[in-house]
Amino acid sequence: MLTKKQHQLLLFIRDRVARDGVAPSFDEMKEALELQSKSGIHRLIMALEERGFLRRLPHRARALEVIKVPDNMVERLPDRSFERHERPAAGFTPNVITGNFSGAMPGASVKPSAPHESVDLPLYGKIAAGTPIEALRNPTEHIGVPGALLGTGEHYALTIDGDSMIDAGIMDGDTVIIKRCDTADNGSIVVALVDNEEATLKRLRRKGETIALEPANKTYETRIFGPDRVRVQGRLVGLLRRY
Repeated sequence: MLTKKQHQLLLFIRDRVARDGVAPSFDEMKEALELQSKSGIHRLIMALEERGFLRRLPHRARALEVIKVPDNMVERLPDRSFERHERPAAGFTPNVITGNFSGAMPGASVKPSAPHESVDLPLYGKIAAGTPIEALRNPTEHIGVPGALLGTGEHYALTIDGDSMIDAGIMDGDTVIIKRCDTADNGSIVVALVDNEEATLKRLRRKGETIALEPANKTYETRIFGPDRVRVQGRLVGLLRRY
């Protein structure tokens, strides 16, 4: 599932390529989505690439290819040249990110009857997407999330502190939705508990008897641990962001 901005950008690129035979420039995309900088467009494009909706063609300028669109993609982005007064509504917009991850922090249970209801998830405070921080134990508050975004099982929320996962579309200050579980597929983004005292959000890699916690930012190093030092606390299933 895409955020509203990702949805709008994908639709804008698709329509411009169909009309002109070439993707819009970063300046045109920035103006169409009414963003303040081209870095925001860059992050949206990376997120769309990460999710398999968009592909950059090598060795060509302004070469973007829309690979697929969501089944429910019906909204059309207004052309800012004649409808500049329209702005998206402010507030959190959910974005589901695939992955597979369990642990000690209890969450709210989502039942099959809950998809049409709002679910209050415990918000455990900040988790590092950078240097690991002390493991979180007690929720600081609760946050309402549509049940349709969660599926069944126990879930909880965490606030991201750091920038080590930005290339996976996870930014400092985002709120991530975690499904409790104690196993993870190789390559999943997980909440990992290190040595029973440090919690961090990273991509999990296994090789033989070792476990690697891999950032999505080339300025950070991958950390390698023995199998008994890392416990999975949950898998990433969603993300909330305020624009």
